[in-house]
Amino acid sequence: MNKLLRFSLLALGMATLPALAQAQQPMTLDQAITLCLNADPSIKEKQELVESARAMLDEVTGHKGLMVSANLFEGLAPEVNGGFYQGGAFSGTQPRTDGPYPGGLSDWTSLQFAIIKPLYTFGKVEAYSDAAQGNIDIKRQDVRLRQIEMVKKVKRAYYSYLTARDLHRLLEDVQNHLNDALTLVKKNLADDNGQSRQSDLYALQTAEGMLQKYLAQAAAVEKISMDGLKILTGTGMDHPLEVADDSLTAVPLPSGTLTDYQNQALADRPEMAQLEAGMRARRALVQAKKADMYPNLYAGVIGEANYASNRTMLNNPFIYDPFNNAGLTPVIGIEWNMEPSVLAAQRAGQEAELEALNFKAQYAQAGIPFEVAEAWNHLQADYESQLQLAKGAAAGRRWMISELADFEAGLEKADKVADALKSYALTQAEYLQTVNDYNMDVAELAVVTGTFK
Repeated sequence: MNKLLRFSLLALGMATLPALAQAQQPMTLDQAITLCLNADPSIKEKQELVESARAMLDEVTGHKGLMVSANLFEGLAPEVNGGFYQGGAFSGTQPRTDGPYPGGLSDWTSLQFAIIKPLYTFGKVEAYSDAAQGNIDIKRQDVRLRQIEMVKKVKRAYYSYLTARDLHRLLEDVQNHLNDALTLVKKNLADDNGQSRQSDLYALQTAEGMLQKYLAQAAAVEKISMDGLKILTGTGMDHPLEVADDSLTAVPLPSGTLTDYQNQALADRPEMAQLEAGMRARRALVQAKKADMYPNLYAGVIGEANYASNRTMLNNPFIYDPFNNAGLTPVIGIEWNMEPSVLAAQRAGQEAELEALNFKAQYAQAGIPFEVAEAWNHLQADYESQLQLAKGAAAGRRWMISELADFEAGLEKADKVADALKSYALTQAEYLQTVNDYNMDVAELAVVTGTFK
């Protein structure tokens, strides 16, 4: 390996060290959300549909520009030499009668073309443009809806992982205390000192069985949540990922009132923006179908050129020769292209769609505040619940420690220790699950109000 190659590899390795270090840093929830929003293919799909809608608008507005049509072909024409009169004379009184193909065939090159500029369409282009713009606005809100949905999924995976990890730690701690109690009971039974009974061993083994079940479940949820987080952030299931939070904590209680959030939802929800854009588009389509009943005014240039090499050109202004000629003229005209019965049916259909959107708007005005109130009430209930469960879990741990101390001193039976261990584990697990539920309630409130918080 030459010096240049070794230097290049060393430089490449040094350049990648910061990136590797950054990739191995613990990931915060905000970072996970950002990565998901940048990596999710379904969001990119929705964004491309916005571009497709923009292209449709460009197509509609393009109808106001120049329209160019041309037709060029190569064909065959009868070969004719000489003039218009009998025998091919260029002057006389008797037209020629020497048959349709007197001298054979000739090549024939023909070009017809037109350049047209619409002058006035009675509002067709404007109405269809408004409808196309409404479609763009709807597609944009589809992007927002998908982004909000993905933010909620990231939060669910992140909080679920923290919950399962904390629960795993809790159960391992309880398992350690249980192991100490089991060791003591087995020693007492082996020494036959009368301080423990066989039923004590059975009580603790029963508690251990239940504990092992919950440990296995917590480990599974922890693994599933982490894999989901890796997929959502684009990290990949085969790559390591560490979260920045050391434990699950309750997020701050939202400070607004229920009325504030209901008003915010009616103003900011993507569905409300889609509804407004849809109604605007439908109204524009109704106007467009009415405008389709009217003609289009246009101006432009039309012309043609024909050439047949084996035909003598006629230089007579009163006779049109389709095989040898050239012409160009400016034009101004009126064009109709409509089917009245079809247009009437289409207009009726658009008016019905518009009326349906009006009823949908009425439903949204009532339904969205209810969704916000539902999320708000769940949030308030889980917030109070996790506060009370935190006190209960702390008391449960003190109970467990007290029972273990009394048991080791020979003042308490093993079944009481088992009850204390199970009660503490269940109360702490319920607390962690309620904190997770509360955090997701806050996330759901953001969803129903149309925000990314």
